[in-house]
Amino acid sequence: MRSIARISAFFLSLALAQPLLAQSPPVKIFGLVELSGTGATSGTNFNDGVKLAVKEINAAGGILGRKIEYIASDTQSQPQVAKALAVQAVDDGAYVVMGPVFSGSILVSMAETKRAGIPNFTGGEAAAITQQGNPYIFRTSFTQTTAMPKVTSYLKDTLKAKTVAIIYTNNDFGKGGRDVFMKALDPQGIKVVADISTDPGQVDFSGAALKAKQANADALFVYTNEEEAARALRELRKQGYDKPIIGETVLTSQKVIELAGDAANGAVAHVGLTADAPDPGIRAFAAKFQKEYNYKPDHNGLKGYTGMYVVKAVTEKVGKLDPKAFADAMHGIKLSAKDYPGILMDVSFDKNGDLDRESFMTKAVNGKQEVIATLPPLSAGK
Repeated sequence: MRSIARISAFFLSLALAQPLLAQSPPVKIFGLVELSGTGATSGTNFNDGVKLAVKEINAAGGILGRKIEYIASDTQSQPQVAKALAVQAVDDGAYVVMGPVFSGSILVSMAETKRAGIPNFTGGEAAAITQQGNPYIFRTSFTQTTAMPKVTSYLKDTLKAKTVAIIYTNNDFGKGGRDVFMKALDPQGIKVVADISTDPGQVDFSGAALKAKQANADALFVYTNEEEAARALRELRKQGYDKPIIGETVLTSQKVIELAGDAANGAVAHVGLTADAPDPGIRAFAAKFQKEYNYKPDHNGLKGYTGMYVVKAVTEKVGKLDPKAFADAMHGIKLSAKDYPGILMDVSFDKNGDLDRESFMTKAVNGKQEVIATLPPLSAGK
């Protein structure tokens, strides 16, 4: 009788345990993303990349056996809205925050996630983001200080340029990139002959294009957000500009190519991520994304997707849902795509939260972004 009682008690305990396991609280991931305003193209891509990763991870059992609950909120492309949403994410028990994508927004909102000790992944590229001593901020893309030397090397070594004109957007993203680009020009001996500032959301680029044309530089560097880049390209071609046009990430993005049409042809840009990379994992991601959302992802879609898989990989390496332990583990970590396929490319993170991996030079050709060169990680040369 005692044996029967013990067996009965054992099975009863199992039965009681099952609902508890099933009711394990979800892993709360909050997305602070630009779903409207000037950043809607970038934010929507990023958000859809995160959502696709969450869907796949949950279908495979979640993180440490717990499902992800992803809550996305629209920053409206406004830094103060992003800050308020960061406060809300902290109050609502976020484990990790994804976004914002725009540099101006993350530079404001990340103070709240830092205060609460919550890891925060951003698609922003401004160099200042990871120069604040914030141990909880991590990139999903290259910093401008990593990318710009690759652009200036291309100007010197491939184009043999001695002079360059610059068109940039006068915001945190644009000014930061312009400043880093100019510093990266110095060791190459390339002179800036026109430094042309434009406004965020600017519609008329006739004046900027005319100044660039009159400067007669060997090449033009365009560093704006997507919609503005397309407008600049259309106006430059309208005015008969025929010198090489170079950019970083945005200039040859799928959205810019679609908006600019034939005017994008020939534009060249360095990109950290592209759906057109000659990599089977990235091509498979692009096909899944296209099927899920009925549009082709740009680099921001890849940022969101790979960033979410980094969250999964590092959490499972730590073995517990501990934001501080997660952040500590991120600094100096190296992840292999062979071991963690969802990250798509081998990646490492340094003490500041900046990442390093392969990157690509791309050209816009007949409505598509073509990879013309694969560049090694910066660490490969050390």
